[in-house]
Amino acid sequence: MEAMTLANTYFMQKWTDVGKTILTNKERPSHIWTRGVYYEGLMRLYKLDPKKAYLDYAVSWGAFHKWGFRSGVYTRNADDQCCGQTYIDLYLLDKKEERIQNIKMCMDSLVRSEKVDDWSWVDALQMAMPVLAQLGTIYKDNRYYEKMFSMYDYTKNKHGDKGLFNPADGLWWRDKDFDPPYKTPAGKNCYWSRGNGWVVAALVRVLDIMPKDAPHRAEYLNDYLTMMQSLLPLQRADGFWNVSLTDETDFGGKELTGTALFVYGMAWGLNNGVLEKQKYAPAVAKAWNHLIKDCLHPNGFLGFVQSTGKMPSEGQPLSYDKMPDFEDYGLGCFLLAGSEISYKFTIFKFSTVQQKGKCNFKVPMKNKCYL
Repeated sequence: MEAMTLANTYFMQKWTDVGKTILTNKERPSHIWTRGVYYEGLMRLYKLDPKKAYLDYAVSWGAFHKWGFRSGVYTRNADDQCCGQTYIDLYLLDKKEERIQNIKMCMDSLVRSEKVDDWSWVDALQMAMPVLAQLGTIYKDNRYYEKMFSMYDYTKNKHGDKGLFNPADGLWWRDKDFDPPYKTPAGKNCYWSRGNGWVVAALVRVLDIMPKDAPHRAEYLNDYLTMMQSLLPLQRADGFWNVSLTDETDFGGKELTGTALFVYGMAWGLNNGVLEKQKYAPAVAKAWNHLIKDCLHPNGFLGFVQSTGKMPSEGQPLSYDKMPDFEDYGLGCFLLAGSEISYKFTIFKFSTVQQKGKCNFKVPMKNKCYL
């Protein structure tokens, strides 16, 4: 909690104006995907620590943009739809129709069309799949689930040569530019860490949202478990994952975003009883401890965040002090990981101990007990 609060406070104090445009190589509005990922993480933190300042910050952001998207209501660009995840989260807290109507109109248009090949890069899965899952759950309408699966299946099995997922390695190519014959300098398949992290986050978010009997849930779970099995042995000795997962010579080194997304995914699996504690808990602990030790500055800035892009070479070299082109999505990944470790584990441990009548040390905080 201290680490997440520190990092988030740094960002909120730096970006007090939620509508301020983001200036890098060009000027962009503040509801692009990078900021959308940050607010995903903030909403997870809010569930754990419901500070009014967090809620107000998110609501102000949505209201500033009139609950809309960079490319208009009927955009098919998953990057632009990402902010809809937070709009829906805020709608569920306070069911004002204005918060959900635009994202619903956007996705209804998507569902009505026959086109299924929009998600030609794996990042898109994380940006858009949770939106469709939420709408399917809220409105109890399987059309959202079916459209989500059709688009997911096309990305998995048809984009590129034979799909962007390689079942032989249990990992995903970022887009068609990286499937064979493309190779890393060492002659290996190029699996970008953050790209695979986006897929992990997409699957975890969808599995968390959808009811147990939702269509195609079993395939999502199987793909998630396959990825977890593939990722575990690729973890570095220092707890991180290389940006090029199978080739440490391809800009190897510490990197926060991919590592944090894998931590998020593994912690979710532990919390939901689908991963073996003895195998995966040490990997989660090692990675999280090193994210704090090696990346988090005393003022809350996060180092070793790879800049935006699509391949291991982007934004290199990385370092503790280097500023990425965008700070927001790295923090979002960090908050997703930390909140998944903290939230469910804390609540589960508290309820278990309390029920056994052994709760002999309590710290009251906002009407909750933390052991």
